[in-house]
Amino acid sequence: MFKKLFGNKETELKVASPLSGKKVTLEEVPDPVFSQKMMGEGIAVEPKDGEVLSPVEGTIVQLFPTKHAVGLETKSGAEILIHIGLETVAMDGEGFEAFVSQGDKVKVGDKLISFDLDLVKEKAKSTVTPIIITNSDDFDVHVAEEVELTAGSTPLITVKKK
Repeated sequence: MFKKLFGNKETELKVASPLSGKKVTLEEVPDPVFSQKMMGEGIAVEPKDGEVLSPVEGTIVQLFPTKHAVGLETKSGAEILIHIGLETVAMDGEGFEAFVSQGDKVKVGDKLISFDLDLVKEKAKSTVTPIIITNSDDFDVHVAEEVELTAGSTPLITVKKK
């Protein structure tokens, strides 16, 4: 009853993998902004297809005009950035399609973005897709051990309020 009255702030949040593919540590991402964790803690995925699903229940707080990245916020305040590939902003939206808009509420497994994986392989620096907790200073971030990931179902990150 008190949770209903005062809001349900999650204390521990499970973040599912937003993509199917293989887990890549941030240190292995060929971009210092991500590999040196300048944007925050997280993990990356080498995608096997071009479908990005919501990893959490939350709100779309940012959808980049080029559709290469999306930001979500959860009830606990965790902010999650999904950045499809590296240097994909230069593609200017070519090969990307968004299924959500800023302000939309999403559930785990909802389709956020689709992209042409072959086109990203051809035109971008890398297809490796970082998933970053951008406000990770406020949370303990633990990355799961799984290597092979299924979008919308494999637990990828556990986030706990500090």
